[in-house]
Amino acid sequence: MEAILQDKQKDKRSPEGKAVHLKVHGMSCTNCALGVERFLTRKGIKDPRVNFASGDVAFTLPAGLSLETVVEGIRKLGYEVQPADNAPAKKVTISPLLLQLLVAWGFTLPLVTAMFLPYAWLHDPFVQLGLTLPVFAIGVRQFGRSAWHSVKSGVANMDVLILTGATAALIYSLYGLLTGGGHDYMFFETTASIISIVLLGNYMEHKAVKQTTTAVDELTRLQKAIAKRLAVSEKGREVVEEVPADSLTVGDVVLLAVGDVVPADGEILEGAGSVNEALLSGESLPVEKRRGDTLVAGTEVVDGAFRMQVQKVAGQTMLAQIIELVQRAQARKPDIQRLADRVSAVFVPAVIAIALITFAANYFFVGVGMSESITRAIAVLVISCPCAMGLAVPTAVTVALGRAARSGILLRGADTLERMQGIRYVLFDKTGTLTTGNFKIKEIKTFGIDGAFAQRVLLALEQSSSHPIARALTEHLQAEGVEVLPLHSLREIKGVGMEGTDAEGNRYRLGSFRLLPEAQRAALKQSYDLFLLCNEELIAAVAIEDEVKPHATELVDYLHRRGIRTVLISGDKAHKCNQLAQAVGIEEVYAEQTPEQKLQIVETLASKAQIAMVGDGVNDAPALSRAHVGISLSNATQAAIRAAEVVLLDGNLRHLQTAFEIGRYTLRVMKQNLFWAFFYNVLAIPIAAAGWLSPMVAALAMACSDVIVVFNSLRLRWMKIE
Repeated sequence: MEAILQDKQKDKRSPEGKAVHLKVHGMSCTNCALGVERFLTRKGIKDPRVNFASGDVAFTLPAGLSLETVVEGIRKLGYEVQPADNAPAKKVTISPLLLQLLVAWGFTLPLVTAMFLPYAWLHDPFVQLGLTLPVFAIGVRQFGRSAWHSVKSGVANMDVLILTGATAALIYSLYGLLTGGGHDYMFFETTASIISIVLLGNYMEHKAVKQTTTAVDELTRLQKAIAKRLAVSEKGREVVEEVPADSLTVGDVVLLAVGDVVPADGEILEGAGSVNEALLSGESLPVEKRRGDTLVAGTEVVDGAFRMQVQKVAGQTMLAQIIELVQRAQARKPDIQRLADRVSAVFVPAVIAIALITFAANYFFVGVGMSESITRAIAVLVISCPCAMGLAVPTAVTVALGRAARSGILLRGADTLERMQGIRYVLFDKTGTLTTGNFKIKEIKTFGIDGAFAQRVLLALEQSSSHPIARALTEHLQAEGVEVLPLHSLREIKGVGMEGTDAEGNRYRLGSFRLLPEAQRAALKQSYDLFLLCNEELIAAVAIEDEVKPHATELVDYLHRRGIRTVLISGDKAHKCNQLAQAVGIEEVYAEQTPEQKLQIVETLASKAQIAMVGDGVNDAPALSRAHVGISLSNATQAAIRAAEVVLLDGNLRHLQTAFEIGRYTLRVMKQNLFWAFFYNVLAIPIAAAGWLSPMVAALAMACSDVIVVFNSLRLRWMKIE
């Protein structure tokens, strides 16, 4: 670890704004995560993100603070720390916990069953003490360090309650043993059973919580693919060498056959076949690929063979970006979790106070004896469960984000799922969002100039634009064998089009009908989509065809059934926007809008209700940022993707419906979990205080409460969500 830190920080100081991602092992409950979070906050780190379920800790390191100082501080809290990006992922194993569990129960069972067995020696206090001490030692080893450091950090965790209850029973039993108090003072089986039952609960909980992170683990394993890299031998012959995917560099050529996992993003040089892209789309149907197509790391070859040139490696691949987005999303807390965290932070001190009040009330006022009063106080300590509250939201969120990722949906934060449930307006861009963006060039009409020259200018202007229409026009002209006219001072004007100047100083502008003088607009804008001007005079017009995306009508109908209003907001002509809106069922239309006007409309609607914006272009980025939830497609521009909260990896609009449904079910499960956690504690603590439960039964109830919450969250993995 130290060597890695030194490599990353030669001067042991990190620049302000450095993003840090660590793996922290050993957090036993959500209050442990709160303790780590509070420690980081005290170090001046703003908004640290700590995920108990996955062990991910992410934050931005402020200037003047050493990463070594932070890591050492987390270690002093009792946890192991690894850099998530450089160190090999530590395989989380439950074998040590299982061993402790078996040993503890080996000593506990004779104590618990002593009353049923005809062996007088099992009732001997010294034998019971001998059986209890190994179990207590395991309890101190398992819970003691975490309990001590949680108290030091200012956020006492569940282990404090467990250890306090077990220790109180042991001390009282020792007191009875030393004073000859008899069997009324003997609670050795209580100490052992509390620890053993909680260990059993932890074992079940760890197995269940591990299942919640399965989706990210599966994605991470895909990064460990072996690549068949082509190399040249000393004799000048091509040879194939097997190397880890992370050793590839841009420009390497790899061979891929059936069953191989694509090790990096790249372009097919030779070959044809089919690839399973469920990673991107959530669909298991193979996608045909041929020369010139792109392959994405983590996808699997199911038919054919390829020779691929590597274009993106390691953290640059789409797979790496997906993993990073999901991990960051898991760390962002929804508002409902912040409420649970605030309750959990004060829960343990409150329970200790209730336990003391229980003892005092029973002993001094109810007239219950010392032994029974202590038993009831211990039961209160043991039965209360802050972990159920702490696990209620993170486990549901982790499962939901993994489910979304497997369906081809990336969400930048768990809070996005929550906000999506309050959406009342969904605003759609037109081109590339509701339509396929697979444009066909219907006609290129010229006005007073040679058609071939106009095509050369069009190609020069459009080949550097990211707009879907520009890509279609470029492909059409290149297929016609058109040569580019050299232009300089090329630039894209948002909401208008492209502009450039030739060697003779002629200025060319290409864009929408807004470039035309008012007198020409009415006659031309209904028939043509792009207009080319030379020195402000029209020289060519281009007519383009587009088609509606599959599932667009289905999505709009779904939104209407949920009471969500739909709006089309586009820079395209009014008649085209109205045709599309009528075809898919959209209620409101704002056509011929500039990016500034789009932003104004978004801000106006956002002041009335929560809105979502779906777009894919540079001109959509401001509106996506301003919306409560920005939604983009994977084939969108980088500006649009960066501004969005939700990214549909394959551009399939049906997956937006899935995203809304995942959010709806997730919020329902979170509320169920929180209701159970609060209801359990509100009901269980008074029952224990009244003496209706023994500490042993209380420990069993507490262990079950955690497991119930986790398994309820796991239902999100198997629910049928359309």
